[in-house]
This record gives sequence, C-alpha cells and structure tokens, in this order.
Amino acid sequence: KNDQEKMGEALNRLAKEDPSFRVSSDNESGQTIIKGMGELHLEIIVDRMKREFKVEANIGAPQVAYRETITSSSKLEYTHKKQSGGAGQFAKVKLAVEPLSQGEGRIVENLIKGGAIPREFIPGVEKGILSVADSGVLAGFPLLDYKVQILDGLHHEVDSSPLAFELAARYCFRELCLQANPKLLEPIMKVEVVTPEDYMGDVIGDLNSRRGQVGSTDKRGNAAVINAMVPLANMFGYVNTLRSMSQGRAQYTMQFDHYDRVPQNVQDEVTKKMA
Repeated sequence: KNDQEKMGEALNRLAKEDPSFRVSSDNESGQTIIKGMGELHLEIIVDRMKREFKVEANIGAPQVAYRETITSSSKLEYTHKKQSGGAGQFAKVKLAVEPLSQGEGRIVENLIKGGAIPREFIPGVEKGILSVADSGVLAGFPLLDYKVQILDGLHHEVDSSPLAFELAARYCFRELCLQANPKLLEPIMKVEVVTPEDYMGDVIGDLNSRRGQVGSTDKRGNAAVINAMVPLANMFGYVNTLRSMSQGRAQYTMQFDHYDRVPQNVQDEVTKKMA
C-alpha cells in the first residue's frame, strides 16, 4: 500500500476514536490537514500515527484556526448578467448585512415580497452567501456572527436560474462584507499554570509577554496556581519554555475559551501571510 493510503486509514481510525480531532484535505496543495485542540494534541496524534500505524509523513508547523467577522452594517445590490450566445444568465440581488454579538452565529432572512426573486431561486442566493461565509473575505477563514437580509432582486423569465442567483449573491455578499469593516478573530485559551512559588514571577512575566491577561493567582499546597487568558498563536512551544523556566517542576493545562479580535498589526501580518 502506498503511504498516502496508509495515512488516510490511520487518520480515519484515529478520528473515529477522538471526536475533537478532524481530518480534511486541501485539493489545491494535495496536503492533508489535521485539526485538534492544540499543539500537544496534534503531537500525540502524529506520534501514534508513526508508532502504531508505521506511517512516515512530513509534518508542517501547526497553524492557528482564526475566524473572521464584520463590525459594521452595509447594503448593496448587484446584477449578474451574461448574454452572449446560447443560454444567457441573469440575476439581480439586493442584500443588507449587520454584525451580531459573539456566539449568535449566522442568520439569513428572506424579506422578498411579490416574487421579485421566485421561491425556487432563493436556495441559490443562500448557497452563494454560504460559500463566501465558509471561505471568508480577509484571509480564507470562516465568517461568524452576522445577519444578512435578502431585500430585493430581479429575475428574467428565460435567463434566470439558481446558478445565476448563486453567482450574483456570492459577489454581492463578498463586496458587502469587505465594506462592513471585516476583522480577524483568534482563539483565546484558558491557561492554568501550577508552579513552585519561586518561579511565579518568571511565569507571570512570560505569560504577559505572550499577550496574556493574567487573572487570579491562588495557592494550592506549596504551589502557586496562575490563571490566564492567552491567544493560542502565542502558546506554541510553551511546554519547553515552562520546563526550562521552572527546571521541569511547573505544569500547565490549556483549553479553548472564546474568540476575540486580533490587534491590527496581527491582522495585517496574518492576511499578508495567507494572501
């Protein structure tokens, strides 16, 4: 069996055992993408793949699962038409978008009255909106927390189709989101460090340098417990830093807490890298 097949089988079996681990493939680059709960989680998966399934693979550096959102409201209409030889294409849509609070998700409201866009073409409009939402407008990451309204449109008896409306909605929604001041969101992790008190100052200083917000510090027996919120992007390699800072005596746990807007300089850096 070739390695690609062996790797596919191994990853599928590991994904069945562990619901927080997901596998997908990037058709353009031919790469397999594995998604997990953090650096350590992915390292364990790769280690099991090598040990238990004897699969050797080139592993790239882990990447952060950013998200995108919009921060202002906007309205736009767009006409898609192609009328050269053979069947034409015609669709006109008018959409409005507004930001929602964090965690409210994605809402699509159909406000079409009087058949401006016939009912059978509405799924095409929705599909166009979704394809933009899934691939983002800034750096290729899914778009969260918005409400889009389908306000109005126009169809042609012969040249309109679900596909024409999908293309019109895709272009319209993309432009709309770019007008609505899009922002990049990053995963913020809840980090707990348990360390001998001697190293507490160093640990806190290091967390601050990682754009961390240190919350409470408590005592547990002879140890200090430090709680902080830290962007995942700044936690790569943390296990080694903590080990050397505390001579191997401190430990930490980390779990996803929420998404938050990245500073503008980070947004510029990520969008440039993903372009």
